[in-house]
Amino acid sequence: MVNPNRGAVGFKSSEFEQQYDRPSKSQLKRESTALQVLGEELVSQPKERVMRVPMPEDVREAILECQKIKDHEGRRRQMQFVGKKMRLLEEDEIAAIQKVIDSWKGASKAETAAMHALEKRRDKLLADDNALTELKERHPEVDVQQLRTLIRNARKEQAESKPPKAYREIFQILKQLQASGAAAAPSAEENDDDGTDQE
Repeated sequence: MVNPNRGAVGFKSSEFEQQYDRPSKSQLKRESTALQVLGEELVSQPKERVMRVPMPEDVREAILECQKIKDHEGRRRQMQFVGKKMRLLEEDEIAAIQKVIDSWKGASKAETAAMHALEKRRDKLLADDNALTELKERHPEVDVQQLRTLIRNARKEQAESKPPKAYREIFQILKQLQASGAAAAPSAEENDDDGTDQE
């Protein structure tokens, strides 16, 4: 039977317009998945961090409850509940949460970069005897004798494939020096080497 609403070539254009007024199923699915991932990200964070995120109290409670659950199936169900709560949030609430999570990631990137810079500095101390003199010039408070002994021990550890005890101790000393001398200007060479400006 011929449909009177259809022309000779098929569908009327108005039928297509009605179809695309709302988001497609795949778009809704993507948004739902993104919110589920956002919820999982919050669940994986320490409680203190979650407490500082701007969000409705019922969403926070669902997240904190999920963190307490150890049973796999119970946690999976609670995680679904967290996802459901996340999907009820307004766009501005989601944006505020995302902004905080992005700031955490930025902070952890900076921490990682600082750690790599310290590792690089430690390797330079082991490879070049002059590096200790340069370190002493920038940090007159450093115990050169102690560091010299640790450097010697770390080289021995590496040569004999022993546990890196002295190697780790050197890192801790450099970390303390960085913390205490954060206001000091770095050498031009260090700026070029590792891009940090923390010493």
